[in-house]
Amino acid sequence: MENLGEHLVGQYLRAVKNCDFVEYNLQTKFVQGEIDVVGINSAKKQIYICEVATHLETGLQYVKNRRPNNVERFQSKFTKNIEYAKRNFQEYECHYMLWSPIIRIPKKEDTKNNQEQDLREIKVFLKEKFDVELELVYNQKYLNCIAELRKVARETTQEMSSPIMRFLQIEEKLKIHCKKISI
Repeated sequence: MENLGEHLVGQYLRAVKNCDFVEYNLQTKFVQGEIDVVGINSAKKQIYICEVATHLETGLQYVKNRRPNNVERFQSKFTKNIEYAKRNFQEYECHYMLWSPIIRIPKKEDTKNNQEQDLREIKVFLKEKFDVELELVYNQKYLNCIAELRKVARETTQEMSSPIMRFLQIEEKLKIHCKKISI
């Protein structure tokens, strides 16, 4: 079952990227592991392959043997994801995304656990090894994506089936209603 962060990403793919198919925690046949969120826009022949890390207190902080493991973890995950996409979606335009609401920005560049530097290393690795451009969605960009979902919720009149989208829809409609009655 998807977590709330994964569900939010899936709803973004559906509502903003117009994906007609979204799968959570996709188990792949040939490689061990799962892909957090996959969205397919069949009309445009686009696939979105997303890894999602929703750590609100620590930011992006995976560890292995008590040592930071962000870079190795995501290089490995995206390597598997790229192999999966190449094997199964050769005719599709592939978009690879890493979503994390909070990435801690260090005050000094030489900070021991620099999450922003980790993201740069992951991005460079994928570009050099696979010629893949990784889209990073974090901090303000993540918040902007939520704002795009709010806009969809505000402009949609029918009841939305996603609990996240329904909540945003209620909130947005309530804001409009309260403005009208307070005038």
